[in-house]
Amino acid sequence: MSNTYSLIISTPLSSSYAMKSDLRHQLAEKMAGEITLSDSPGKALKKWRMSFNIPQGVLSERLDVSPSVISDYESGRRKSPGTAVVGKIVDTILSIDEANGGKYIKKFGKILYADIDDNVIYDIHDYPQPVPLNSFAGVLSCKTVCGSLSQSIFGYTIINSLNAITQLSSNEFNRIYGWSTERALIFTEVTSGKSPMVAIRVTPFKPRCVVLQGIEPELVHPLVPKMAERDHITVLCTTMGTEEIVRVLREEQW
Repeated sequence: MSNTYSLIISTPLSSSYAMKSDLRHQLAEKMAGEITLSDSPGKALKKWRMSFNIPQGVLSERLDVSPSVISDYESGRRKSPGTAVVGKIVDTILSIDEANGGKYIKKFGKILYADIDDNVIYDIHDYPQPVPLNSFAGVLSCKTVCGSLSQSIFGYTIINSLNAITQLSSNEFNRIYGWSTERALIFTEVTSGKSPMVAIRVTPFKPRCVVLQGIEPELVHPLVPKMAERDHITVLCTTMGTEEIVRVLREEQW
């Protein structure tokens, strides 16, 4: 971790973090660092709250503040919180998850400590603020199979479809989500799209969007939209080449 992240956690709240596990501490550092250093701290805060699937009302209750306080922070209507407040919010998010079994802490822990196989994941990136899905789809020349384009994503992962399905266990499959499930999973070289959707269907985390590369909408298996609709996943298709997708997304400044 950078010295900046360490300084952010070395607030009066740091003693409470020191009593936690190394995993919890590292995760807290990453979360607090990203929120505090972001050009849009409120949006970064909202991303992490949503990544842990915590409603605004639950977080505000645990912090003993009005729900409007959290809403104002996330929307930018209230001045960005200082490091001490960020530390308290992060600690509360992690405590809520621990009380519910630590599902998301374990998930993000696997990302912290796992190596990424480059024959499975070609590229992975997380955005500091939400990117409109319609803009994302536009730069990839996508066609819609099902779902809405009026939502936003916080990142993307470009995945070799066959290698991911044949090489990753169900737990390892969660590595493709990066730091937020509010992302687009781009599966390359698909033939019908059924296999990636089945893999997603049987794992606990669901992406905001799935992009099927190398296929036209009329060739998508009829079960794909049915599975996607059950999990509220937008499915898109693009015939853009994999290398071109990587280049375009890396160059795009969102």
